[in-house]
Amino acid sequence: MKYNCLNPISTIGLKMFSDNYENVENVDDADVILVRSAAMHDMEFGNNLKAIARAGAGVNNIPLEKCAEEGIVVFNTPGANANGVKELVIAGLMLASRDIVGGINWVQSIKDQTGIGKLVEKGKKKFAGTEVKGKKIGVIGLGAIGVLVANAANRLGMTVYGYDPFISVDSAWNLSRDILHVKSRDEIYRDCDYITVHTPLIEDENPDNNTKEMINKESIAKMKDNVVILNFSRDLLVNDTDMGEALKSGKVAKYVTDFPNDKTANMEGVIAIPHLGASTEESEDNCAMMAVKQLVDYMENGNIKNSVNFPNLDAGVCTTKGRIAILHRNIPKMLTQFTGAFAELDVNIANLVNKSRGNYAYTVIDVDTLVNGDVTSKLSSIDGVLKVRLVK
Repeated sequence: MKYNCLNPISTIGLKMFSDNYENVENVDDADVILVRSAAMHDMEFGNNLKAIARAGAGVNNIPLEKCAEEGIVVFNTPGANANGVKELVIAGLMLASRDIVGGINWVQSIKDQTGIGKLVEKGKKKFAGTEVKGKKIGVIGLGAIGVLVANAANRLGMTVYGYDPFISVDSAWNLSRDILHVKSRDEIYRDCDYITVHTPLIEDENPDNNTKEMINKESIAKMKDNVVILNFSRDLLVNDTDMGEALKSGKVAKYVTDFPNDKTANMEGVIAIPHLGASTEESEDNCAMMAVKQLVDYMENGNIKNSVNFPNLDAGVCTTKGRIAILHRNIPKMLTQFTGAFAELDVNIANLVNKSRGNYAYTVIDVDTLVNGDVTSKLSSIDGVLKVRLVK
């Protein structure tokens, strides 16, 4: 099996490929692709391509719908960089509470003067800040990163409010019992001195579910005066124009963002960090290892974990003579047609697993006899089938 790396990928991850995998320079020859930030929207994919793994969480650089229509499974690696992002959020919290950046810049401005020690003692009061201990922080989104941030803030002596209507069982188990789990964002807006957002970008007519520009004029008006807002999740969670007005009025004391743009980079009161959340050696290694592990499991067993365009499905390791994986549309009578095709070819089905997600579905079928091209041809001819693969 052949793989191509559109970006440099950690060698620790690539070493997880066995000798059955070959790194190829020509992307058109690849069975799977690993990518970080390379733009893929204008790419044409070869017929061999079966999967793309993003070594990171965001997948805005990948044409998900196009991939789904061509039967290409797209993976990401949620949580692999969580600790790196968590540490930078805590750093951002400190930068906003204590005017560290202002102080550092001021020292640089006087570095050529004599008697710097006396100047520092005289001028340092301009950069006095506040401690975070005893303050209230609201964490919106309690996924892999949000849970770590909430627990870290709790250990710093902060009162932590957490909001996530879709919190997973794993996150709930990992969340400190000291976190106050609130039922609405408004509780966080009303009570918290610091607010940090850790949600995916969701456009929804229901305002309780929508996260696009959820930090806006209306939500900011509900917040305490001199609130500090941190955004290490997605640029579009915050309305930049409304944030600029809030900073000018003093309603928002500081806005810390890992996603500077033409507006925020020029705003007074913004601490803009150049998207360093996951820029650690450890995060890159973790993302690469998770990406490779998911690709190998898909290629060798047909299992899908952490896909962003097809449903997750775990069929385990195949113990029968054959396994067929079918990517298809989520429409009626598909399973009936699949089982009918096997019956016509006199192939007995030992096990069948099917999962759906939105417009797309995935079916894995284990059989008791060796399979051949007749099976794939028969299944591929069914209307609604996107791609058929003989896993074993």
